[in-house]
Amino acid sequence: MTGLASCRLAVIGGGLAGITAAVRCADAGAAVTLYEARPRLGGLTSSFRRGELWVDNGQHVFLRCCTSYRALVQRLGAEHMTALQPRLDIAVRSPSRAARLRRTRLPAPLHLAASLARYPWLNLGDRVRFARAALALRAVDAADPATDLRGFGDWLREHGQSASAVHCLWELVGIATLNARADDASLALAATVFQIGMLRDNCSGDIGWSAVPLQRLHGDTAADTLAKSGAAVQLRTPVRSLSRSNGAWDVEADTGSARFDAVIAAVPPSGAEALLPEGAVDMEPGWSQRLGSSPIINLHLILDRTVLQEPFIAAVDSDVQWVFDRTDQSGLPSGQYLAVSLSAADDLIDVPTATLRDRFVPALKSILPGLESAELKDFFVTREREATFRPSPGTARLRPPARTAVPGLYLAGAWTATEWPATMEGAVRSGDAAAAALLADARSLSTEAV
Repeated sequence: MTGLASCRLAVIGGGLAGITAAVRCADAGAAVTLYEARPRLGGLTSSFRRGELWVDNGQHVFLRCCTSYRALVQRLGAEHMTALQPRLDIAVRSPSRAARLRRTRLPAPLHLAASLARYPWLNLGDRVRFARAALALRAVDAADPATDLRGFGDWLREHGQSASAVHCLWELVGIATLNARADDASLALAATVFQIGMLRDNCSGDIGWSAVPLQRLHGDTAADTLAKSGAAVQLRTPVRSLSRSNGAWDVEADTGSARFDAVIAAVPPSGAEALLPEGAVDMEPGWSQRLGSSPIINLHLILDRTVLQEPFIAAVDSDVQWVFDRTDQSGLPSGQYLAVSLSAADDLIDVPTATLRDRFVPALKSILPGLESAELKDFFVTREREATFRPSPGTARLRPPARTAVPGLYLAGAWTATEWPATMEGAVRSGDAAAAALLADARSLSTEAV
């Protein structure tokens, strides 16, 4: 990317979207200043210290098909800090059964046929109907606005999916990627997830994760990369207002006012609506509230011994959803650190820690028998009340594009019109889109000047 050599650019927000936009524009020659209200970069994919341990604020994985996210990690020089399965392999457990979802070398969607034939939570009829529904979902036009208006749960029932199939298979993947249950999710976003991740290429769904604290993977490497690119990073510096005059932008922050040629706002929806000037997006006031948000909570258990031999497992017929081994990443010298990720956690976000412990520790013991004899040395909870936008039917009309109606002002964030759900891939794609829009406009102005 070249062509921004004379551009003074402010990027507001230091999450993955802002990091991506800042790095891409700095690489193109822009003089970038990145404003971040928090004391570190990384946004919702960061870490903090709890005593001697590193704690990630959430459990984030990526798939082999997340090409934009993987490209960013490579640009940050952090590829060696990640792990990626050579072949999709998910250990699935319930209180009474265990199985694995493994892919073979066969082309999609046949690559999962062997695992599904042995999947104990589905009867023969469920398996046949699942195969038919998967082929039908492969043909759904996720870009059709009418598809976004339909609910994924309704579509699954129309295609013969039983409640057991929805819970034990479709939501096994869907709830973690969409942060919503099938009945609360847009068919368009669900189709995107399953088409790209499972139904088009046999290796697309291979799972990757951070082998280090997320702060090291994203925030620290981004700070180093931006510094080497000549960008200025202002931490603990919330931006209070934006105004445009004489063809330029005045950014008012706690450190004072500065003038820029362009601005990329990579902030949450509510922050964007409060910050953007009137008329920047073609939506009625209150659009960010109508877009809504979905919470995620994480339960953290420090044990005196190892009870999980896998990097992660998924659970069905259980209150538990996904469990991750974060021992090495946290720096725990002995024992094991487990993190339980609970998506679409509307009914849990305000539940007291003690109540969560009483409910979920027994549930974990039922799928991890070794936990029964282990000593639970610590239990704590992290909560992201607005972890993602709410991916409800009709969401697409509330997700603005990268280019606003005001010259020189662009938007980034997983909640913008990426056609992806609110994932790390969606966030990076939004940053790429904002940078690309800015570059295209800069080239157009240069051509007009000539």
